Amino acid sequence: MDRSGISSGAARRISGLRPQSLGSTGTAGIMLQGETIIAVNNIPQSMTGGVIPTATSSSSSDDEPSSPPPKYTAEDLEYSEPAGRPSRHYGRDEEAGLGFHGLENGQGDGLLMQASTTLIFAVSGLICAGWLLDVIQHWQVFIDISELIILIPILLNLKGNLEMNLASRLSTAANLGLLDQRASRNAFIKGNLGLLQLQSLAVGSVAGLFSFGLGVVVHPATNNFNEIALMITASMLCAAMSSFVLGGFMCGLVLVCRRYRINPDNIACPLASSFGDLVTLVILAAVSVFLQKYINSPLSALMLVMLLALIPVWVIYVRKNKYVCEVAKEGWGPVFAAMVIASTAGLVLERYINEFPGMALISPVLNGLTGNIGSIYASRISTSLHANIKENYRETEKTLFLVHIPVQTVFLTVIALLGLGHVQWTVLVVLGYWAVALCLIVISLAMAKWITHLFWNRGYDPDNYALPILTSLLDVIGTVLLVVGFWALSYSDPTSSAGDS
Repeated sequence: MDRSGISSGAARRISGLRPQSLGSTGTAGIMLQGETIIAVNNIPQSMTGGVIPTATSSSSSDDEPSSPPPKYTAEDLEYSEPAGRPSRHYGRDEEAGLGFHGLENGQGDGLLMQASTTLIFAVSGLICAGWLLDVIQHWQVFIDISELIILIPILLNLKGNLEMNLASRLSTAANLGLLDQRASRNAFIKGNLGLLQLQSLAVGSVAGLFSFGLGVVVHPATNNFNEIALMITASMLCAAMSSFVLGGFMCGLVLVCRRYRINPDNIACPLASSFGDLVTLVILAAVSVFLQKYINSPLSALMLVMLLALIPVWVIYVRKNKYVCEVAKEGWGPVFAAMVIASTAGLVLERYINEFPGMALISPVLNGLTGNIGSIYASRISTSLHANIKENYRETEKTLFLVHIPVQTVFLTVIALLGLGHVQWTVLVVLGYWAVALCLIVISLAMAKWITHLFWNRGYDPDNYALPILTSLLDVIGTVLLVVGFWALSYSDPTSSAGDS
């Protein structure tokens, strides 16, 4: 079959058959079941803008997806080998049918080992981020401009959502074979990195302005134009710089996973989130200290103008890339909705961080770890839905829940031995922490499954919509639960709960 044979007009319609797998070596115009080849007239819109693949088939209604996917088109597709043939560049189990995710057993693709190892690294990054937040909250710039404390959880949430969305899109693309050919791989990666810069500058500006507005409500008559310029400039510059570093890291990570037969769904999102927090905090602290030295000069305003001028440049670049042009139009809603939701966590943190200093370290780790586990689950479900394969929900949930316990134990042991967090870890405090952590992980897994299916059934790509809403809600729930836990412990053991300020 030549390329001209892969078109919607010439697609073969096979009655009563349901496609099981996609081609392993390209953007895939072929599905294979037994000896029958079905031509596919579309590719996943998660690669080109956020919706779901369909195959031309006259199968019965029982074989249709649970929700009709949105319409989309794809042009200039390259021919790929039928499914079932191993790629020359990336090995693939023929029976798996799709990348390394085509097994019905939740543990069959190495979830237990890959997730546990990844979460240990993720917790290391979260501990470092929490320790850094615990340190910089006492820096003069964060004392003079308290709105920066409000900005931190909002910016971390927004940046984490953008990077996890990128990781989820890359993971789905890898499992669908889109990254196996050089032409499609280069175009997809360049488009997504450009989109990440555009989104980072946009959300950085909005996050800075939004945080400053919340600060004015909390602390009126203490702000001026120079502080506004510093806030927005620091937020945008931090977002752009960290996206440059982390975007390249995530692209390289997913390609390495594909090369060495590791399912990126199990590792990409947690690493994007945890190390993204650390890198973003480092850059935000450095930029804020630098800009405060020149707060009475026009430096912040000039840098702000230059950063704003870059936005239309990235808009033009992204609109020319077929893989991300639709995402650039439609992917803003969940990101900014997540910002509004996460602002609640920022207000709670700003309100109670002085009363309970231990929250500075514990909050990002607790929320980050449960969010990472939820993101693994949501990413796996999204890939399964795109690929039309079955995810064993019970096994996956059990595995992720069990993985959570030793990872939390490692976290508690490390911070207790190092004496971090302004918390005296008595037996009562440890039990209280475990009660909060176990409640939050159950909520995380339940919400990940529900939110992912909710968007899928309404025709939206979960790769672009599910993670921002999930992680922002978990940030709020985790922060509130932590405050309640500290508040309850303060009556029985004040030194353990409130710590020493």
